[in-house]
Amino acid sequence: MTLTTATVLAFERNLDISDALFSQVDSAVSAAQFRPVKIQTKSVRGTISNRLKSAIANDPVKLDAEIEKPNLQTVDVASLDHDCDTLVVKWSCKVLPFTGKPSVCNDQAYQAKLQGVVQGYLQESGVAELSRRYATNIANSRWLWRNRLGAESIRLTVSLSPDGAGTIAVIEDAKQLSLTDFSQNNNAVSELATRIEQGLKGDAFVILYIKAEAKVGYGQEVYPSQELILDTGKEKSKVLYQKNDIAGMHSQKISNAIRTIDNWYPDAQFPVAAEPYGAVTTLGTAFRQPKQKQDFYSLFDNWVLKDSVPSVEQQHYVMAVLIRGGVFGASGKE
Repeated sequence: MTLTTATVLAFERNLDISDALFSQVDSAVSAAQFRPVKIQTKSVRGTISNRLKSAIANDPVKLDAEIEKPNLQTVDVASLDHDCDTLVVKWSCKVLPFTGKPSVCNDQAYQAKLQGVVQGYLQESGVAELSRRYATNIANSRWLWRNRLGAESIRLTVSLSPDGAGTIAVIEDAKQLSLTDFSQNNNAVSELATRIEQGLKGDAFVILYIKAEAKVGYGQEVYPSQELILDTGKEKSKVLYQKNDIAGMHSQKISNAIRTIDNWYPDAQFPVAAEPYGAVTTLGTAFRQPKQKQDFYSLFDNWVLKDSVPSVEQQHYVMAVLIRGGVFGASGKE
């Protein structure tokens, strides 16, 4: 019987990441208490600065008339208080065993073959390389996104307890770690990678508690996640994420940063998130085009259905997508 891709096939994520919550502190005060960062609302009169039609831009009278129009905006903002200079961000990451067994599969013969492929990978390559890349992205604080860019320095602590007990890694300045080099020799990264590997192999129950202290300046703006507003009738033009009245960052945004490990795509210049098509929405680009047969589905199907084993690097990529989780069944194919 010819094996075909299961019509219903799904994997649960193996890096279970929480939302991050924002608090603040003054680095100049020893034993200062953390205070939550709150979301505030501003209503401002903005300027007209968008690109105008030539008929308006080239006519001084029409241009003046356009500029006089009020550009009223109501937006959410988040910033530190004026007696605090350090943003503190906390979240947790549970590492679940990766065995290759899908959470849903409606074809047992296909599932058996798939699990055999994954087990073969685990025996030959293991998850050390993937673990080190995930650890690097936790350690370098890539997941702070814009907050990382605007920080003078970032102190990162990873522990096994929410109260900070059982610290396994301390990095005094996470900004010194590269965002593109996954072969850095760093003891904290190595320790973190070892823990993640133990979790993926099922050798231990692993949950990591991550805390970043980013020195950004007194009263400076910080950047929680922005909510996607589908109802265009909303009054605000920008709504920021908060949880229990505390500014926060979506778990999905952090997950995307942690799995930004794929520098195995064709002509790679920098790592992108492990996604089925290598999609980076901010660049409007899919770095793994199906016509190149280097996208997840091409590699995955050839590997499982045709025993066409990809290179070790592409094997890492395929497994990283499975660890990411998602729905991969053939029923969604048009």
